[in-house]
Amino acid sequence: MNVSAPELASLASPTADRPEWIWRNGTLSRWEQAQIHVNAVGHASTAAIFEGIKAYRADDGRLLLFRLDEHLRRLFDSARICRLDLPYSLADLRTGVFDLLRGNGYDRDAYVRPWAFPAGLIREQMVPAGSVCEVVIDSWPFRSRPDVTRGCRAGVSSWQRVSDAAMPPRVKAFSNYHNGRLAMMEARENGHDWPILLNERHKVSEGPGACVALVRHGTVTTPSLTSGVLESITRDTVLRLLDESGEPVVEREVDRSELYLADELFFLGTAWEILPITSIDGLPVGQGRPGPVTRRLADAYARLVRGRSDRHTDWLTEVPR
Repeated sequence: MNVSAPELASLASPTADRPEWIWRNGTLSRWEQAQIHVNAVGHASTAAIFEGIKAYRADDGRLLLFRLDEHLRRLFDSARICRLDLPYSLADLRTGVFDLLRGNGYDRDAYVRPWAFPAGLIREQMVPAGSVCEVVIDSWPFRSRPDVTRGCRAGVSSWQRVSDAAMPPRVKAFSNYHNGRLAMMEARENGHDWPILLNERHKVSEGPGACVALVRHGTVTTPSLTSGVLESITRDTVLRLLDESGEPVVEREVDRSELYLADELFFLGTAWEILPITSIDGLPVGQGRPGPVTRRLADAYARLVRGRSDRHTDWLTEVPR
């Protein structure tokens, strides 16, 4: 049985229960008071960048942020490429994340989103280089990964992934995600749950919010970082886990037809974690159910992020009480 589109869509969506606090420009503000003039949103949002970070509740009640510093460093990388000025240090934003999670009193899994946009009333569509940004960190509870005994249906999109020469996918910018949104809507119309996009060279790129990997003849293969993909922290995590376990893994360009011959396929990303793909363009993947490598990775990832593993404890940052 496949995971339904509404179930998947809920993975990274805010619930109806809004938090009490939001972090904005160095201080906690009440959620309903964190307002901005309508003229400051439209043009500024074309240059807005963001991050998605998960905090997992451990069995002993601790709240553990997964690879917090790597996510924050990627925010600064995105700002550099977009030539935006973030007026805070990584340490400032780290403290902001702690303050926000404590202020909202989360005792369950939480999604944390730092984001930055040019400050003030921006009336130029072409936001100038060096614009000083407002920085906001918001959060909401999330439901962790779907049951990996099930999976999702994927379809190759007719929409092409944006390229590094046009809108660099390694930048985590809100504007880049419109590309994936178009592909997602098409996929749903065609009876799939999620799309897989090809790049300008007609090679496999990624999904609308996650990277993709395939397993064939025991080797895990994922598109290279020059295939039009985000420099995914989950992708890096999975590749390192595979390497440490001695499992064959390859990063290279991937043809569309390889998807049809794969024994296993899966998405991987912060929001989706490890999500099996059980059909591609209507063809069953392998036996039409999540395979052993995917299930093993999903279990290892779940153990890791909740502090149940003795591997890579340095990737976990406990939210101070």
